[in-house]
Amino acid sequence: MPARNKDRNRVRWYDLVLAVLVFGIFAYFVASAYSIAIMGWVPPKTTHDLVLATIVAVVALEASRRITGWPLVIICLLFGIYSLTASHMPGILYGFSFPFPNMIGTYAYGGLGLLGMPAQVTGRILIAFLIFAGMLMASGAGTFFLNISLALLGQFRGGPAKVAVVSSGLFGSLSGTVVPNIVATGSITIPTMKRIGYPPHYAGAIEAVASSGGSIMPPVMGIIIFIMVVLTEIPYSVIMIAALIPALLYYYGLLVQVDAYAARVGLKGLPREDLPSFRKTLLQGWPYILVLAFLVFGLLYMRWDVKAPIYAAGLLFVLSFQRRETWMTPRRIIQSIATIGNLVIYMVGILMPIGLVMVSLQVTGSLTSFTAQIMLLGSANVIYVLLITVVICYVFGMVGMVMIPYVVLAATAIPALVAATGMNMLALHLFVIYYLLTWTITPPIAVAAFVASGIAGSSPFKTGFTAMRLAVVLYFIPFFFVFNPALILEGPISETLYLFALCLLGIGILAAGLEGYLLKVGKLDLWSRPLLVAGGFLIAFPDWITTVIGAALTTLVITILLIMKRITVARSSVPYAPPRSD
Repeated sequence: MPARNKDRNRVRWYDLVLAVLVFGIFAYFVASAYSIAIMGWVPPKTTHDLVLATIVAVVALEASRRITGWPLVIICLLFGIYSLTASHMPGILYGFSFPFPNMIGTYAYGGLGLLGMPAQVTGRILIAFLIFAGMLMASGAGTFFLNISLALLGQFRGGPAKVAVVSSGLFGSLSGTVVPNIVATGSITIPTMKRIGYPPHYAGAIEAVASSGGSIMPPVMGIIIFIMVVLTEIPYSVIMIAALIPALLYYYGLLVQVDAYAARVGLKGLPREDLPSFRKTLLQGWPYILVLAFLVFGLLYMRWDVKAPIYAAGLLFVLSFQRRETWMTPRRIIQSIATIGNLVIYMVGILMPIGLVMVSLQVTGSLTSFTAQIMLLGSANVIYVLLITVVICYVFGMVGMVMIPYVVLAATAIPALVAATGMNMLALHLFVIYYLLTWTITPPIAVAAFVASGIAGSSPFKTGFTAMRLAVVLYFIPFFFVFNPALILEGPISETLYLFALCLLGIGILAAGLEGYLLKVGKLDLWSRPLLVAGGFLIAFPDWITTVIGAALTTLVITILLIMKRITVARSSVPYAPPRSD
């Protein structure tokens, strides 16, 4: 990761110096691990150890700057400065100040800083899943997912858009990253969508929404889920099961809108002769399906936890030798290691400076103060606290922050809400994660939409606002599962199936209203569209009263539309009779 974009194709001398310096410092930490763990180095015992801790903090911030930009660095620095000046802060911000050696020593050598959540996420969970994801990506799984999606969906109306949804969802669920997913799959799917008639902004929005959902799509998901495992100590398999239905509803809402748009404007699919053979693609790529099934089996049934992706990577390595074209040759092995290394660098560069946030929240005592205030708000009005949480997620997301607001809210708002209201903890964590995801597609930043618009050659803001409409499920489904955790399988299975069916029906009607086309009815009149959007939302809402109201409203609108359609057909079928001359 170069210090400047113009150095992207070369390594500067100071990068080599920093690399050697950091490697040497951490080798020294490894050699001193027993002393750090048993005797404690907080505050550092010598000036030498204080200097090393300071270098580690500075380099962590610089690594984060190179990967994510200045916003994350500034926020982490502000938290670090706060821990030095907390005793001088007013009101709720008041806390205990710590001298610099204690603060920097806690970050480098203590269990609250670098050796806490960042090290646990990386060492316990992240590397295992990134090894699996890296091997899949290097072995050509992305091409397989794209081809199998083309073979299954390419010939249907709006086929390339449906291919983009499915292939990007599958690819994103393995890598957990948004922008690389858009670049990898969008470079193929976006031009194809434009070729059959999708406007550039619409094609870019489809890819942006589909790629963004990969971080909440089991089985692998994104880095923030790994942080959740460490902070909550909820098994990864439980989180994976809980995330399944909301993720399916997210992609279902996108698919229904894509199909409705294609039907309304008359878009066709791709010719059969231009599509790969399903049978041939499956015969060539069945190892990928088997490996994914093995991963799910290991996580859910065998309860191997983080060993499951390692075993799955081993199985992929063995199965690669069933075809000459997929052999894991020394070159492919090196490519896999490089891919894994890039993924690890990207994730760790984000995680390392967050240790400063954890230290600041813990050592100053401000965590207790924040929690008490949120408990008071939670007791008064839960909706109010949830809406504040949504605003916090969006504001931090606008500057590219995802990890920090989640860590802070997971340490303050979520435990306070659980204590004050008895709400489901898992549902609240997923609630925060879902709304943090909105920053990638919500203007004015909308990084996913902006990247996709660059490939599509469209207006970034037009692409972003279209992406918001296509991702409409993302904006309301978290409230549904917070107030009824059966949607995340935290309740009776009968209630889960009932709510899931209502959501499918409601989202389908809502999507029809947004796109102006309803199956068996055809194109919708302008007056009916907002009514169907409202009716679909009320049907999906997890309360029987709103469901009945929504069903009645939807039935009334559809009945009127069908009557008007029959009248129109009847009038058009009456033969024209010229007026009599007499």
